[in-house]
Formats: sequence, structure tokens, C-alpha cells
Amino acid sequence: MRASLQHPARLVPLAFLSAIAIGTALLLLPIAKVGPGGTDFITALFTATSAVCVTGLIVVDTPTYWTAFGQAVILALIQVGGFGIMTGSTLLGVLISRRLGLRTRIIAQAETRTLDLGDVKGVLRLIFVVTILVELTIWPVLTARLHWSYGEPLSLSIWNGLFHSVSAFNNAGFSTYSDSLIGFADDWLFLGPIMLGVIIGGIGFPVLADLRRTLWRPSKWSVHTKITLLGTAGLLVLGTVSVFAYEAMANGVLGMLTFPERILGALFHSVMTRTAGFNAIDVGALQPETLVVTNVLMFIGGGSAGTAGGIKVSTALVLMLAVWAEIRGEPDTIAFHRRFSADVQRQALTLIVLAILAVALATLHLLSVTSFTLEQVLFETISAFATVGLSTGITGDLPPSAELTLVALMFVGRVGTITVATGLALKRSQRPYRYPEERPIVG
Repeated sequence: MRASLQHPARLVPLAFLSAIAIGTALLLLPIAKVGPGGTDFITALFTATSAVCVTGLIVVDTPTYWTAFGQAVILALIQVGGFGIMTGSTLLGVLISRRLGLRTRIIAQAETRTLDLGDVKGVLRLIFVVTILVELTIWPVLTARLHWSYGEPLSLSIWNGLFHSVSAFNNAGFSTYSDSLIGFADDWLFLGPIMLGVIIGGIGFPVLADLRRTLWRPSKWSVHTKITLLGTAGLLVLGTVSVFAYEAMANGVLGMLTFPERILGALFHSVMTRTAGFNAIDVGALQPETLVVTNVLMFIGGGSAGTAGGIKVSTALVLMLAVWAEIRGEPDTIAFHRRFSADVQRQALTLIVLAILAVALATLHLLSVTSFTLEQVLFETISAFATVGLSTGITGDLPPSAELTLVALMFVGRVGTITVATGLALKRSQRPYRYPEERPIVG
């Protein structure tokens, strides 16, 4: 049993489950909730899962329902979840022993998605440095803006600045403001650092590691880095243009704003759909077309081995390139003069099909136990699976069974893809024979 539990594909979800259990227990304490008595189990479980899985969906208002202790617990869970349970424990092993065994490297590889076991130690160091550097850089900027421009007391602005810097880098979407960031909808100096933290955290640490070595030599970038950067830039532009086109009209949520404010609103929403979850506009008032675009962007998510969720940019692009190659009649799937193996293509297809199946089943259940529309329910389930945190405003009105469904979906979305990808990568069996080939009719 010990050997079985030490398998990376099982250790990662067990570690996240442990963090969720500890977080739930802490949030159940009376000191965590405003007012007399403690919170109920489902609320504590939902909040802890959302924090550890860096989702941001909430069933209660964070600043008014939770005390300073409860908010501190949520912040700690966000940091633990974003940094990665396995990454954190492996990093401690590096700092203490200055060496990594083969088993530990394999476990760390499951969390960091490094392609070479020899790179794990360097990636772990980079994770720690980037996390501290980005959060400590954004923190004083947000603090100064809140204190000097919005008149918040210094102690409160320090706390709010820290909370949002950690939440942004970890793509969590939790906020200490009841309306999220709607109150800063026209503030480039506040939303700008938030967007920067979200992008850096969600791009993926393998990409950051590659850029650290070959930043000024794009020809040396790995194919993973190239397709991730290209896909991220393309999706950000697509999202910004789409939101601006649909919402800048007279009846859109951006229609009454100035042109610079419309650009900021469209850009910020596009960045947040990469699984960050903050909102500076009323998501429930978005046009149906914008909700469809948002669903697609949320489902794809950000880069692999970062703090973002979704099926990941590289997974989506691998499958799209495979479809394009099939349409053109090409025998190989190629990008940047490199050929993708059949194993990688099958893994991408498996992850996407399983993700669609999970979202479909959860959507069906929520439709059966609530009176909300398909548009609202589908948005909620995709947001939960992709660990985004955006909502049309129905989360707090869901019945307990629907909340538990979203809890499972958040866990599967954050940990399930890691488990499946690791299991597929490590599960390699070679038959000494092959069956005769036959082609069924397709289409």
C-alpha cells in the first residue's frame, strides 16, 4: 500500500485532499466566521476547496462573512494550492538535503511538468524565486495605490494589497471587496499589476525556465514555449477584441464608459478568463455572445505547470494542429519544424474528452436540481472545472448537492488533469504483438 500511495499520480491528489481537509477544519472554527457560532460544513468545504484549487468561486461574501483569521486561512490555502503541495514539499527537501533522489524527482515532475528529470531542481528554485519576487513586487504597488489614491488606512491597504497580490499571481480570484474589482474598473494603475501577476503566474513555470535560459534567443525556445506564448497572445487578443465588440455597444456593460475604460474593461476580462476570476464588470449582465467567448477562453485556460487551470493552451493547440494536419492530409502533426508524437496527441485528446465529459455531467446535474438556465449553469460548471472563479451570480443560491458537485468539479479540474496526464505519461506497456489493422467508417 505504501508503494502504491507513493506513485506520483496518487500523491498529488492526496496532498491536495489533505490541504482541503485542514483548510475546512480551520474554517469551521468559530474564530473564522463573523458573528456568533461557526459556519456550516458545506460552506467551509466549498471555500477551502475553492482556495486550495485556486478557483475563486464563493458561496458567501469573503470580506463580510469571514473574520481576519478566516481570510488569513483562505490566503494561506491559496498560496499552498498555487505553489503546489508536491512542489513545496520537494523544495523543502532541496533546501535541507541539497539533493534529490530519483523517486522525489519523478514526484516533482508530476507537479511541475518538467520534461527532463535533471531540470526539476532548477525549476523548483525558479518557482520559489518567481513566486516571492512577483508577489513582493505587486504588493507595495497595490498598497500604495489603495492608500494614497483611495484613502484606505495604511494597515488595511497593506492587507488588501497583500491579499490581492497573492490571489492574482496564483490565479485565485478571491477578493477582500464584496464587488470584486468593479470599484477599480477605470484604474489602469491598480488593474495593471493585477493583470501582470495573473499572466506571469498562469504562463507556466517550464516556459519561465526556458525564457530564463534563452530569453533573447527565440530560435532556442522549446516548442512548448513557442506554442504556449503564441497561444496565450492569440487568446488574449481574441478575448479583448470579442469583449470590446460585444460589450462596447449601447446596451453592453462597457457602453457607457469612455474609450480608454472600454479597452481596459475588455482587456481585463480577457486576462481574467485565463482562470484568474477577478471581475471589473458585471459578469451577470454580459451579452450571450460574450458569455460564449468567455466559456471557450475559460475552458482552454493558461499554460501548463502554472497557477492557471483549464485544459491548458498547449493541449488545445496540439489537438487543433492534429485536426489541421488531418484536414490537409499530412501524415504528421508539425509545429515549428518539429513533429508531435502520437502519444502526445492521444494524451491531448484524452484530456479534452474527459474534461468535456466532466463538465457535461456536472451541467446535467445542476440543471436537474436548480431552476437556472442552461447558459448560467454551463458558465458555472466551466468556471469551476477550469478553476476560474467567474460567476453570473448563482453560486450562493445553489442547493447543497449542486455545491458539492462544484466542489468535486474544482478538485477534478485542478488535480484531475495532473493525475491523468501523469498516469498517461508513466503508464507505458509494450505488447509483444499487434492486431491486424482495420478501418471502420468514420463520419
